[in-house]
Amino acid sequence: IKSGITDFFGNEGFDVNRLEQEIIFYIEKLDIHEERVRLKTHLDYFNTILKEKQSNGKKLGFIAQEIGREINTIGSKANDAEMQKHVVAMKEELEKIKEQLNNVL
Repeated sequence: IKSGITDFFGNEGFDVNRLEQEIIFYIEKLDIHEERVRLKTHLDYFNTILKEKQSNGKKLGFIAQEIGREINTIGSKANDAEMQKHVVAMKEELEKIKEQLNNVL
């Protein structure tokens, strides 16, 4: 990247430190690792609560909201069409879960 920019602007046409800061900023913005970890945690918790004998419909609804937030964040960070397809599929499945929860409540 640096050599391409140097070729375009010349050796003194840009601030290397600023370039590094911008690259780090965009890399962090596109990173979905934290969201994936939280999504997995919410899904595991949802499954745990689902297996309990007592009525937990409201709690499952709240967990589903958290799952939706993580999916939306992943969608906002997704920068390619294939990832967007996965996000849409996850949203679709989450809506089915919410409908089932509403039927039970």
